[in-house]
Amino acid sequence: MAGDLRLAGPSILLMRMKLGPAPLPAPSLPAGYAFTPFEGGRHARPARELLNAVYAPGGGDVMAFEDWWPAVEDDAEFEPALCFTLTETATSALAGFAQCWSSGFVKDIGVRPDLRRHGLGRALMAEIFRTFQARGIGEIRLKVHADNPSGAPAFYRALGMTEV
Repeated sequence: MAGDLRLAGPSILLMRMKLGPAPLPAPSLPAGYAFTPFEGGRHARPARELLNAVYAPGGGDVMAFEDWWPAVEDDAEFEPALCFTLTETATSALAGFAQCWSSGFVKDIGVRPDLRRHGLGRALMAEIFRTFQARGIGEIRLKVHADNPSGAPAFYRALGMTEV
C-alpha cells in the first residue's frame, strides 16, 4: 500500500553547520588517541567493519566491504584526505572513522561502540569542521536517522548543527 508509513523507512534529517571565518579550535583528543592519515589499503576494510558495527543496531547502512569500497573510490567527490581515521596510539586500532565528500558532506561517521562518550566523536567532527573551513567550504551537511539509537541527532545539535 503506497500510504503505508512502514514502507517509507526511517525519517531522515538533513543537518548543517555554517562555518564562519573565525578560526575553529583544534580537536581535543583524550590521551591515547591520534588522527592518522588515511591509507586505503590499510584503513578501508577496518573502517567499513567499524561502520557496520556502529550501524548494525540501526541508524545507517550495513554493507559488505566489496560493495562499499569500490563505490566510494569511484565517486567524483571522493578524496582520501577527507577520510578521517582516529586510532588508538598503543595498538594502531581504529577507534573512529569519518568519510566525507569534497562538497562538505559527511557521508559516514562512527566511533567504536565500546569507546563512545569519551569525546572521540566530537574530536572527529571538530577535525572535519576545521578541514572544510580551511578549504573554503562554508557549510557542512549530513543526513542522520531521526530515530538513531545512539542519539546522533542530539549529538549533532550539541555541536551547533541545525536541521535544514
